[in-house]
Amino acid sequence: MIAAVPYPAPAAPLGVAAVQAEPVPGDVAGNARTAGRLVGRAAEAGARVAVLPELFLPAYHPPTLAADPAGTDVVADHAGLVADPRLDPLRAAARDHRVVVVIGAAVRHPDGRRTCSALVVDRTGRVAAGYAKQQLWGPEENALFTSGDRGATLVVDGWRLGLGVCYDGCFPEHGRAAAVDGAHGYLCPSGYLVGSEHRRDLYYRARALDNTMYVAFANSVGGVAPWRFNGGAALYDPEGRPLDQAADRGEAVVVGLFDPAELRRVRDAHRMLADRRPDQGVSRLELVA
Repeated sequence: MIAAVPYPAPAAPLGVAAVQAEPVPGDVAGNARTAGRLVGRAAEAGARVAVLPELFLPAYHPPTLAADPAGTDVVADHAGLVADPRLDPLRAAARDHRVVVVIGAAVRHPDGRRTCSALVVDRTGRVAAGYAKQQLWGPEENALFTSGDRGATLVVDGWRLGLGVCYDGCFPEHGRAAAVDGAHGYLCPSGYLVGSEHRRDLYYRARALDNTMYVAFANSVGGVAPWRFNGGAALYDPEGRPLDQAADRGEAVVVGLFDPAELRRVRDAHRMLADRRPDQGVSRLELVA
């Protein structure tokens, strides 16, 4: 039996931005203002979706996250909505520029769970806890957070965009699950440390080509050792080629078009999704030589 790709390509191109910047540990309000400014830059360059780094709102700084959970978390209600007034500048930017924003945050849920999440800010300024990171990295993250238990797909103007956070993108199965759910693209707020440049660039190119889908990779920059981040925010086409990539240092907003014609062309030429066998690898022989 051959698995079908469940959703056709969208009707029109979509401008997408991947952002890199240096947040201030613990300063949710200030980082929200920075995010709003960067969303404005993305919109001026033609973006209708902007992706910012993992844990950008509190900053990816485990000592601060551990010392001040009340000050670094945002609180989600039972519907997953976030009404934190510190995020008002970000809400205003999304609303005023008509841009959907995906941004990293530490989220406290009504049942007490704390997750490393991707918030989704829609074009009305509504903020929702869109996706909780499933693959937590290292002892610090596992001590701070509870892993998510499901994937998520964001739909914008007919584009189905799978959500991942950093280490999720190191697992081929995670991107593939998004693609099997019909994703045309994959959005990954991330936090890659200095020294990981080879892996940073390889993982997301591979997820794009594996699944013949666009990828947006956002990353932090700067910080103090050992929490120093290496930028390289990038957009990849469905063959894993960079549409654009930022330098390893400095604030940057890279913007490109997710093009439905190119998506169709690549998926017609490279049919890994259409030819995928659901039972592939389930039954195996052991050969002894």
